[in-house]
Amino acid sequence: MLKVYLETTIFNRFLEESRDYNMETRMLFDKILQNEVEAYSSTYVIEELDRAPEPKRSEMLNLIPKYKITILEIDQRAYDLSETYIEMGIIPKKFRIDGIHIAMAAIYNMDCIVSLNFHHINKLKTKMAAEIIHRMKGYNSPFICTPMEVIEHE
Repeated sequence: MLKVYLETTIFNRFLEESRDYNMETRMLFDKILQNEVEAYSSTYVIEELDRAPEPKRSEMLNLIPKYKITILEIDQRAYDLSETYIEMGIIPKKFRIDGIHIAMAAIYNMDCIVSLNFHHINKLKTKMAAEIIHRMKGYNSPFICTPMEVIEHE
């Protein structure tokens, strides 16, 4: 079964019906509910979701138990790996959390990280450089993809 790490933008997009990728995001959550995809997220995502205004905050957080998404604990290795992304100029220091999401997916051996963050995560430079860094550090290199790519995988 495909193991996916859901980055913060996926929870946001689930609720944003008028935005691109909403339908595909909802289809991905359906696959999770049907046990066709094994979904993970992290305490880092929960921290980001906690900053959203109500009622959106509660609605996004409620997706976690509703879809039985496993929450991965904070790991120092993810922080260290994200520092490498910053040092290599892949992720700006100001957006360290984006690097931590990629790192969490790598250290927990995910097949992919599903992200609609096209500024720092789901972009060619990040995909190429992260794969090199992961190989150098001995980690699996999860694919960085959109919800549609996961749906099409099945």
